[in-house]
Amino acid sequence: MRITVLAGGVGGARFLRGLRHHLCQVSPDGAGGTTAKITAVVNTGDDMWLTGLRVCPDLDSVMYTLAGVNDETRGWGRAGETERVSAELTAYGVGWPWFTLGDLDLGTHITRSHLLRTGLPLSQVTRRLASRWDLGMELLPMSDDEVETQVVLDGPNPDLPEIVHFEEWWVRHRAQRPAREFFQAGLTKAVPAPGVLTAISAADAVVLAPSNPVVSIGTILNIPGIRQAIQTTAAPVVGISPIISGAAVRGMADACLAAIGVRTAADAVAAHYGARSSGGILDAWLIDSADAGLSRSIAGAGVRPVVVPLWMNDIQASAALAAAAIKAASASATSDS
Repeated sequence: MRITVLAGGVGGARFLRGLRHHLCQVSPDGAGGTTAKITAVVNTGDDMWLTGLRVCPDLDSVMYTLAGVNDETRGWGRAGETERVSAELTAYGVGWPWFTLGDLDLGTHITRSHLLRTGLPLSQVTRRLASRWDLGMELLPMSDDEVETQVVLDGPNPDLPEIVHFEEWWVRHRAQRPAREFFQAGLTKAVPAPGVLTAISAADAVVLAPSNPVVSIGTILNIPGIRQAIQTTAAPVVGISPIISGAAVRGMADACLAAIGVRTAADAVAAHYGARSSGGILDAWLIDSADAGLSRSIAGAGVRPVVVPLWMNDIQASAALAAAAIKAASASATSDS
């Protein structure tokens, strides 16, 4: 079985961990792993240069979570982290004081930046970093090109909007300043990283993790060629709602959805992605039991609703959600055959 997952942030990382756990149980390889092939295509729109280092928040969140070294309490970064270097940087007036890099985390950023400066593309650098851990899957950045997400904010002069990096809007401003729009700098020249299109076209199932639909999944889909690959793959495409009972499961996805005129509701996000039968990207859409009443609306948009518990409170719940996604993909494949 070949499963390709589009992912970003903590929600994507936790889903991938649950998917690995489930597949190790149902398709074991006899050595603690799985015979299934999992490929995670990860958002890099949050990436940035900070104090001379290339920081890739989503790639690192996924890698640390799968490696079992992530900070479960904060939801990001390394467990047992210290922040002495960041304190020194602040004392020197360097970097962004509102974006703290832990000392262990800095080891990753320094290594990545060194390898990038030797001329390696991000996809090869990611492979080198991931080889340290037993992740049980392949991590691919959505692109080797820099396509940092920018946020357009209203400034003092309406004709001169303020443009800030996504991380500044997300972390420093906590998404409290209304966003006018999002865009990825350098997007028109970007191409999918090597292996991304093949992972989508050759998959037995493509899954959209419960990640931010605007700045995580949406950014991946904006890379030229990726949306078309998902629309044309022979594999069923299943998405998992990041919205439960009209609220974001984690983070501030509601502020992102508001900026693009989409209601914070599971059926509205499904309609935003659209059905593959009408030019969108979804065959099936997993929603929480609390949103079962939205099933008719989702079906009316041409997407098959699947009602299951979505909360990933522990590894067992995450694995159960992954199992439900695979089952939904199988059902979609059967109905299409």
